[in-house]
Amino acid sequence: MKRTTGTDRSITRTWRPATQAVRAGTWRSEQGETSEAIFMTSGYAYDDAETAAARFRGEDPGMTYSRLQNPTVAMLEERIALMDGAEACRVQSSGMAAMTAALLCQLSQGDHVVAAKAAFGSCRWLVDQLFPRFGIEGTTIDAWDNAQWEAAIRPNTKVFFFETPANPTMDIVDMKFVCDLARRHGIVTVVDNAFATPALQRPIEWGADVVAYSATKLMDGQGRVLAGAVSGSAEFINDKLLPFQRNTGPNLSPFNAWVVLKGLETLGLRVKRQSENSLLVGKFLDGRVPRINHPGLASHPQHNLAVQQMDACGSIFSFEVEDRAQAFALLNALSLIDISNNIGDSRSLMCHNASTTHYSVSAEAREEMGVREGMLRLNVGLEDPRDLIEDLDQALKAAGL
Repeated sequence: MKRTTGTDRSITRTWRPATQAVRAGTWRSEQGETSEAIFMTSGYAYDDAETAAARFRGEDPGMTYSRLQNPTVAMLEERIALMDGAEACRVQSSGMAAMTAALLCQLSQGDHVVAAKAAFGSCRWLVDQLFPRFGIEGTTIDAWDNAQWEAAIRPNTKVFFFETPANPTMDIVDMKFVCDLARRHGIVTVVDNAFATPALQRPIEWGADVVAYSATKLMDGQGRVLAGAVSGSAEFINDKLLPFQRNTGPNLSPFNAWVVLKGLETLGLRVKRQSENSLLVGKFLDGRVPRINHPGLASHPQHNLAVQQMDACGSIFSFEVEDRAQAFALLNALSLIDISNNIGDSRSLMCHNASTTHYSVSAEAREEMGVREGMLRLNVGLEDPRDLIEDLDQALKAAGL
């Protein structure tokens, strides 16, 4: 295997994101394939015992075992790192594997984490339920309020963890302020960038230390595979994350890595069109429903910050109706939009978060987060937005709106 001509890091770092999404990290075998090859192998053979020993000592650059290295997986890692503007990346078996690994690889008993109240249900479960089992303290705050970050810092605070935009409330975090604050106090910032991807937002440019993804979402973009990724400095990835991943095994399969590689080739095209569609649908709903949370709309309290940090405001937003009964009535009246808890798909999907993605979170925590009983989250896909609006219009009428 060798990298294709001109794809060494010194050159690929100068490419623009759309080019990196198609070309970066490409390796070719002696066959000269244009599409990345899938290396479906768990292990590797060595020419002699000395070579095997040298590889395990790290003195030979070859591969040893697919829990540590695989050519297809390595291509995806290199591509995501370059798109993020990071020195290195490791991919994982799912988005939650990535979040868990990015946090636990650097935390120990007695450490303290400051996390956003508004977050994906499983991310809140990590902070509220898992970390305390290992003696790791957590404080959750309104992440949009800069003052709360500073007030929450303790002498043992090691990590700031947040999503922006947040799932599903669409809160926006001032990344420059929070990352600068963290750096002054020696705190590591971990940013979940799944809603935006590097095609719309690059947290490292705003000072983030670590960026984590559910690549299941927009990076694949067609609802086919589970995948996760963590980007950061070479020191963090190799010295902190890799030992955790090597010994706990949340690894991505070569086939899933290949699917995500293919998804990245069209990522920029998809997310920009879906963002445009999402804004049109959001404008239709604005004023039609009691509350809408769309950072691309001027009605969003952090609209200006979102526009400053993001190239576009993404395909996902949420809105609220009166209560769970009305939310269910609306969902059940849909004919084109699917009821599904997935996001980032090329198909439009909608779900009731309190009974699905945030079901594992207590009712008290949901209320604290702003995930109310009438909230619905909508992923706007690549369909004609006029068809989506017509479907929503009839479903709103059926639900009494």
